Amino acid sequence: MLFFMDCLNLFLDYLKYEKRYSPKTYVAYKVDLIQYLNFLISREKELKKATHKDIRAWIIEKIEQGVSPRTVNRKISTLKTFYKFLIRNNYLKTDPTSKLIAPKQKKSLPFFVSETEMNNLFEYDIFSNTFEGIRDKTIIELFYATGVRLSELSNIKRNDIDFYYQTIKIIGKRKKERIVPFSPKLSFILKEYIAVYEEKFGKIEQNAFLFVTENGSPIYQKLIYRIVRKYLDLVTTVEKRSPHVIRHTFATHLLDNGADLNAIKEILGHSSLAATQFYTHTSVDKLKKTYKQAHPRA
Repeated sequence: MLFFMDCLNLFLDYLKYEKRYSPKTYVAYKVDLIQYLNFLISREKELKKATHKDIRAWIIEKIEQGVSPRTVNRKISTLKTFYKFLIRNNYLKTDPTSKLIAPKQKKSLPFFVSETEMNNLFEYDIFSNTFEGIRDKTIIELFYATGVRLSELSNIKRNDIDFYYQTIKIIGKRKKERIVPFSPKLSFILKEYIAVYEEKFGKIEQNAFLFVTENGSPIYQKLIYRIVRKYLDLVTTVEKRSPHVIRHTFATHLLDNGADLNAIKEILGHSSLAATQFYTHTSVDKLKKTYKQAHPRA
């Protein structure tokens, strides 16, 4: 299996240095391909001689092991990308993944928090007047006001914020930069947080991370997740309560209030409109309201 390992290492270098995939995505690809390698070893089959029947057998094995259709589809995508890389670089001549049919997966609507619940979160006296309380409120306000991802928020630095133009520079997936606007209300909240930060730790450097822990260290993603979960628990019973749910909430509320889908795409940092169309669901309450307003006999 030396040929497979050589190809795998070249492919992983391609993902890391050329495609600039995130560490999480990189590891997912690596794990999928090592699992595939072990499967081929168990069947005494070399990479060059693997056929679509072998790959299909691997997929069936994963399904029988209880792996979800979504995860199986990700593994199929990994193999397709891997084989395309090998063919493009003349390591193989045929692509055994071309005949693969991905299993159907149930499409689920994104979880989101209602406008009333989000308003309750900010209007009620939930956050303490301590450094941690003001920081936590600023984090959740920023999530809801901009729709940024967890990883993006944790990496925001002081010099990414432009109070004059009321914009934030966000470093998204694959190091792509985008400029996200924010409201005067968030501007006030950010300034309040920075004032409390500087009172506690001294003047914040321009290249310093905006959000920090109680001891001044850069904030870590698990802590942000716990912060969001803690406060959403107080106002909503939605099944999932995470930073990504606030991102869903941001997009849903913009759409429900008439925002252009292309504009939301740019703010969210999606590479294609298809990803943003995931949010074009409508709540039952909004459907009922529209129906009553529009139907002559409603």
